Amino acid sequence: MPTIAVDKYDLFEALGQKYTTQEFEELCFEFGIELDEDTENDDRPIVNGVQEPPQLKIEIPANRYDMLCFEGIALMLNIFRGKQATPNFKLVEPPAAGLQTITVSPDTTKIRPLVAGAILRNVNFTQKKYESFIALQDKLHQNLARQRTLVAIGTHDLDTVKGPFTYEALPPRDIEFTPLNQTKKMNAEELMQFYEKDRHLGRYLHIIKDSPVYPVIYDANRTVCSLPPIINGEHSKITLNSKNVFIECTATDATKLDIVLNMMVTMFSVYCEEPFTIEPVKIISEHNSQTRTTPNLSSRTTEVEIDYLNACLGINETPESISKLLAKMSLSAKPSSKKDTVEVSIPPTRADILQRCDIMEDLGIAYGFNKLPRMSVNRTVGSPLTINKLGDIIRLECGMAGWSEVMPLILCSHDENFAWLNRKDDGKTAVKLENPKTSEYQIVRTSLLPGLLKTIRENKKHGVPIRVFETSDVVFKDETAERKARNERHFSAAWYGKTSGFEEVHGLLDRVMLMLRQGFLTHEEGLKSSKSLDFQVAQDHTQRDGYWLEPIDEETFFQGRAAAIYLRLGGKATRIGEVGILHPTVLEKFDLNRPVSTLEINLEVFL
Repeated sequence: MPTIAVDKYDLFEALGQKYTTQEFEELCFEFGIELDEDTENDDRPIVNGVQEPPQLKIEIPANRYDMLCFEGIALMLNIFRGKQATPNFKLVEPPAAGLQTITVSPDTTKIRPLVAGAILRNVNFTQKKYESFIALQDKLHQNLARQRTLVAIGTHDLDTVKGPFTYEALPPRDIEFTPLNQTKKMNAEELMQFYEKDRHLGRYLHIIKDSPVYPVIYDANRTVCSLPPIINGEHSKITLNSKNVFIECTATDATKLDIVLNMMVTMFSVYCEEPFTIEPVKIISEHNSQTRTTPNLSSRTTEVEIDYLNACLGINETPESISKLLAKMSLSAKPSSKKDTVEVSIPPTRADILQRCDIMEDLGIAYGFNKLPRMSVNRTVGSPLTINKLGDIIRLECGMAGWSEVMPLILCSHDENFAWLNRKDDGKTAVKLENPKTSEYQIVRTSLLPGLLKTIRENKKHGVPIRVFETSDVVFKDETAERKARNERHFSAAWYGKTSGFEEVHGLLDRVMLMLRQGFLTHEEGLKSSKSLDFQVAQDHTQRDGYWLEPIDEETFFQGRAAAIYLRLGGKATRIGEVGILHPTVLEKFDLNRPVSTLEINLEVFL
């Protein structure tokens, strides 16, 4: 959770009351935040000969973007304490000059397609207000904007630039301006080299550095306002004397763009000459017919069932009392025209409210978690999932038999899963990563063998034989499943030594099957279970359950040294796996110079 440091006595002044550390800690607890530290009695640093004032360091939930600054914390706590009503944020008509516009170039779709803007008029900055303004931008950049990759904020002194504005995407050498806090004019290519080793800005260069075009915002005089998401121009920088603030946000995500802009304007519109007023900006995107006016400060409305709220919290409140409690959390509510429901209006500051459970949580906070009645809970006894219990039985037996358990990654390369095992990909089996960061992790494995063989490869310098096993999941595509894929628990083992060790692997298979109470059937008994070699449906239900082996000729294994493992349970016969000596070409691909015998079975059929 982000930690916000605020001046202790400035906050108490904004709250209209002084608190002891314990009292303020209790207030934070009631509101659902946490006081992390009070620096009153700490050794505080001395800056310019003056000791830093005492601070309160408050932990804020990661989704409460409206409390990432001093202004937001003071506002929400005052609303919670009933000292202030929820502000009515409103858009106001622009002055005689008319509505400011940002015209979007079609080329911006190549790099950073979205933009929004707003204006705060007649702002009265002080040093602390200015620092809070900059700090909120930084917090939003690190938190919601994901290090500026999703959204970047630019703030400008509107009196130093002239609209209408344009948002364009140009080659780096065509963009020239003086960056913020610099004196030398440079093009964007030179700027990238200049800030390459900068501790603060250097970490953002990768976002656009390799693009053939860079995003840029110009005013009517072709003065560069900003090069998002890197830096603003020196020409339009904000100072303590700035009165009219132009805020522009560029983004790759439309939802987060609206949230970030709303947070900036709602938090600092309190300092406007007319508090909580914002001047809109018109975004003209003729190339995609998405012309709109930003920001959108309209409230969202939803209806929540009274029974749901009361049942979740164990209370019995009326719609009227619930409405009053929700008002403490800046949510405007009233009894709905529908029976036993409340209509809740969610302000633009509460982007964290997504579902009715979020409203229920706010109601619990407003009611007081310590006041909630104790709810009776049915006591249950925990137990492992059947598949996990089955896996534990096998793991224990293999360990006692002298085999070592390994736990490779579930991701592997496409070649390791198919080509290196002499298997073909039909395109309907493996789940592939859409944008893998490395060729080593391209798909979710459909077999445990690649992980075992890579483990042996990395440990082949140790003495032989090497005996390893794994009991874990593989994943297959499945169009019938909700997520179009399903997990399947497998057991696999591999022997690496001077000899093939086929008898060792076969013996481990027999031991595991014995512990699972499955007897070995002779070849003749197995054949009686079906009239064909398919073995999918048993024809003779009087035959006893068990398992047997059938020779197979698959390219993964040495010819004549492999078998399919079949199991009959409840009269139904199914192929559950394979056992055999790996083909020399497989060993060559995994860089193994000794013979390897493996087995792999599907454990799901035992359930």
